[in-house]
Amino acid sequence: MTTIIHLPGNADSLLILAHGAGAPCSHPHMNAIAGALADVGIGTLRFNFPFMDEGRRRVDKIEVCLDAFDEILKLAREKTSAASLFIGGHSFGGRMSTHYMAERNAPDIQGLMLFSFPLHVAKKPDTKRALHLPDIERPMLFLSGTRDALAEPDLLEPTVGKLSNAKLHWLETADHSFKILKRTRTSTENVYAEAARVSNEWITSLS
Repeated sequence: MTTIIHLPGNADSLLILAHGAGAPCSHPHMNAIAGALADVGIGTLRFNFPFMDEGRRRVDKIEVCLDAFDEILKLAREKTSAASLFIGGHSFGGRMSTHYMAERNAPDIQGLMLFSFPLHVAKKPDTKRALHLPDIERPMLFLSGTRDALAEPDLLEPTVGKLSNAKLHWLETADHSFKILKRTRTSTENVYAEAARVSNEWITSLS
């Protein structure tokens, strides 16, 4: 299993950060998320699911992904001393982390951080992928772009709103890969820095 750990010296939180369906844990987008989180004192441990390490285009079945989370969580507990442990990821990786917590519910996980949660397939809006979310007992943070084609705002907002333990933060003009529209985005804050700042504020609110 390919792994990348990014642990700043001041980190007291560690996020297991899983990649999306189309790119590995070393992708520039993943690097940018991890770097921005490190800037606010949140460490990350990234890994590749088996299909990515083996060069297969079809993603692994859910049970295989959950086993991968078991393996990476064991490594995290052995190699780090972070006070707070979180789980999450970008797109597919984030969705698999929600299945992990719904089905296996690791007791030492403090919460879930979901970057571009893929609520539905592009151009096929529905909420079937959210049916298991009420089974998750831990707090959840959703960070989604207002132009995300895999999470239409009029579906994601009420879906998250029904969850008593979840927060949704919209990243203005960002798409599924956090690409923004510079001409129409009113905020001057870097989108990755914004996501990291909100993540840090959310973690602080849990204590």
